[in-house]
Amino acid sequence: MIINIGVVQFPGSNTERETFLAVQRADMIPIEILWNSDLELVQQCDGYIITGGFSYEDRSRAGVIASLEPIIDVLKNESKKGKPIFGICNGAQILVEAGLVPGSLNNKTLIALADNKRLKAGSIVGTGYYNSWANLKLSVPIDSNAFTRHLSEKEIINIPFAHAEGRFIIPEKLLEEMKINDQTVFRYCDGEGRTSKEFPTNPNGSIFNLAAVSNNDGNVLAMMPHPERTEFGDKLFSSMKEYIEKSIPINKKTLSYEPSEKTIAYYVPNEKSNVWIVDLIITDNEAVTVQNALHQKGFDVKVSKQTHWEISCSKNLETTLEQIENSGELYNSNKEYLSDLSVRDKTMSVLVRQKEDVHCQKKFDSLTQRFKIHDLLQLKRGVVWNITIKNAKFTSIFNDILDTNILHNPLSHECFRIS
Repeated sequence: MIINIGVVQFPGSNTERETFLAVQRADMIPIEILWNSDLELVQQCDGYIITGGFSYEDRSRAGVIASLEPIIDVLKNESKKGKPIFGICNGAQILVEAGLVPGSLNNKTLIALADNKRLKAGSIVGTGYYNSWANLKLSVPIDSNAFTRHLSEKEIINIPFAHAEGRFIIPEKLLEEMKINDQTVFRYCDGEGRTSKEFPTNPNGSIFNLAAVSNNDGNVLAMMPHPERTEFGDKLFSSMKEYIEKSIPINKKTLSYEPSEKTIAYYVPNEKSNVWIVDLIITDNEAVTVQNALHQKGFDVKVSKQTHWEISCSKNLETTLEQIENSGELYNSNKEYLSDLSVRDKTMSVLVRQKEDVHCQKKFDSLTQRFKIHDLLQLKRGVVWNITIKNAKFTSIFNDILDTNILHNPLSHECFRIS
């Protein structure tokens, strides 16, 4: 039986060669599928692997723009037919943003992949991009999904990883349901299979030490480490082959979790804080990316972006602000400048902040420890999205834009109305 696996690539993908070789080692045929390939060709494949790398337009949030491409709608339909879909690294981020995992009925975005946070003794010892090797242990029965049938129940695999946004964030209630459904497929562990929240056992701070999760049917897997880069990961691909070859029926399970309705409050700064608005001198490519994505979704809008700093000081406000400005930590005067909030006709603005901003924490630590600015009490960073809407149904369209989650993921971000 000839099995054709579509190896889906976006501009910036960089593991297609390793993925081709892994598919071939499992005696399957890799078919090159580009993000803009003929969709009929996509439908002809028996299964799919979305490769890792740095997917195009990841400026706003890893995977979110790619998840809006027409090819992802095709993969959603193919997944309903039981075809296996394996997202690796950036491919996993795309599956999360597309709602293909954990697999709600209408593909809502229920989980998030956030910035890495490496912990030791309760303190953050590192953030952002990190690459190394990790031990993974199976956390579910081997026959509960399409990708682990050739592993043994207690097998530990050692494979490489390389990512900056690989920390799974999942609401506790949803996580408990995913455990019952056998969706928490792989967990980071040490060489003996023991789990720990601390680095290096848990390399990114993921909840429940999660390295990979599946949808509720078991035919879609989002995995942050890279099994394609080593023969130690080959059993995942041979399992995928057997699943297709034997037409193993989907193990359908329900996922009843529904997120609570989120209301967006108006932003109220701390009484003791000072707000800095930072604009770019050069073209803001992130704003262009978001604007193009909204155009693709049918919204006739203009988008601009500003950086928002909320700075709280204990005393000596003017002196402290001058010290912060002279440090160069909060903005680069060669390409940025202090400005005011954008005020335009038919424009609504929202402030989006990471709920746990590890990069902002690094800035705070640098200002208080390296630059000795001891009167700095608190620092919060956010992005102000200014959306100019030409249509008369102003408020309705703005709410529809917020519902797309392009501007923020409710699991990892908080959102406030400014105007």
